[in-house]
Formats: sequence, structure tokens, C-alpha cells
Amino acid sequence: MINRLKPIVAVYAQNKEALDHLSGETDFINDLKINSANLVDVILDVEEAFDIEIDNQSMEKMLTVQASMDIIKDKLAAK
Repeated sequence: MINRLKPIVAVYAQNKEALDHLSGETDFINDLKINSANLVDVILDVEEAFDIEIDNQSMEKMLTVQASMDIIKDKLAAK
């Protein structure tokens, strides 16, 4: 799943070195330097790519790669 998430995040990541070492622990804001406005764009792109809907409560938790993958898996399982 990280391989599907990486190209989505890559568009907005300011720190390309951190992107090269993307892992579950990678923090979108602190490590990749994605600003909060672009984080919303990431979530919209994730919704489109995975054909899921992410509610506001889940959105607030999507700050790391692992948290995002967990939420995506949960949403896919609930479809």
C-alpha cells in the first residue's frame, strides 16, 4: 500500500530526501514538509485513488504514513 501512497504524497512533498526514505513512521508535516492546505489535497487524492470517503475525524488522524494506511485499509474493508 505504501507504493500506492508514495506517488500521491510525492506531488506535495517539499523534502524529497525524506520522500526517498518513506516509511510508516514518516510524518507528512514534519518530515515531508507538506503544509496543512496541501495535506487536504493529499487526502482528496487518496479518496479518489482508492475510491473511498474519509470523514473529518479520520482526516485529523492522517498525519503519518502508517496512520494513513491504517485508515485507508479500514475504509476499504468497510466498503
